[in-house]
Amino acid sequence: MATTDPVSTTRRTLTDPADLGTVLGVWAHPDDEAFLAAGAMAGARDAGHRVVCVTATLGEQGTDDPARWPPRRLAAVRRLELRASLAAVGVTEHHLLGVTDGTCAAESFPTRVAQLCEIVEAVAPDTIITFGPDGVTGHEDHQTVSAWATAARGLSAPRARLLYATTTEDFVRRWSPWRDAFDIFLADGLPLTTPSSALAARFDLDDGLLDRKLVALRAQASQTTGLFAAVGEARVRAWWSTEAFVSADDVGRDERRVGTWRVAA
Repeated sequence: MATTDPVSTTRRTLTDPADLGTVLGVWAHPDDEAFLAAGAMAGARDAGHRVVCVTATLGEQGTDDPARWPPRRLAAVRRLELRASLAAVGVTEHHLLGVTDGTCAAESFPTRVAQLCEIVEAVAPDTIITFGPDGVTGHEDHQTVSAWATAARGLSAPRARLLYATTTEDFVRRWSPWRDAFDIFLADGLPLTTPSSALAARFDLDDGLLDRKLVALRAQASQTTGLFAAVGEARVRAWWSTEAFVSADDVGRDERRVGTWRVAA
C-alpha cells in the first residue's frame, strides 16, 4: 500500500516528475494520457519509477468519418497507436477496462470501481493521475472516469496522492485564438483557468521530455494528424509544454461542470 500522505502533498507544488513515485494513470480514451501526462510519465520512468496506464475505452467513436472508420476498425487502430504512444514515454504496463466508447456513464459504478480497485491494489501507487470532476473538456466519459478513479483511490489507496489534470491561465491564453477551430470544450466555464498558486504539480517540460511527448502524440495519428497539420508542431509544443495538476483533496465537485455528452470528443 502506498504511504504518501495526501495532506502533506498539497503544501508545495511538485515540479519534478521524479517526485511522483509509482504512478497510476486512469483515462477514458487513447490519447488522453498523451496530451495530459506524457511528460510526467516519461519523467517518472526516467527516475526509475513504475508507471501503469489504465484506459477505459478504445475511443472507437473518435472520428468524423464513421463510414471510413467504423468502430471495430478504428478500435483496432487506436489500440496499436496507444501501444506505440506509451512506448515513446517508456510505459509498458497497460490495462484496458473494455468499456464501449461514449457509454462510461451507463456502466455499473460499483462494478467499474471494483475493477479499478483491483488494479490500484496490485500497483500500490504513490500517485494516481486522472481527470478532475470537470473532465478537462467536459466530456461525460472523462467525468465518469474521474469519479471511478476517485472512488477507487478512497477505497484502495487513501494515502496515495490523487492529482487531477487541469488547464492553466497560460494554456487558456495561448489556445483562445483557436477556440473556434478546435472547440473541444463542451461546457460553459471550460477550459478551467487554474492559477499557479492552486497547482499541486506543474511540470514545465524540458526539450527532451517535450520531444518524447510529441512522439507520443504523433503516434496517436488517427486523432492528432489534423491538429499538427492545422497549427504546426511549434504551436502544439507551446500548447502542451506544461502539464498541470491540482490535488483532489483541494477540489470540491462543482455540479455546474457536469455535462451529458455521450459522443467521444
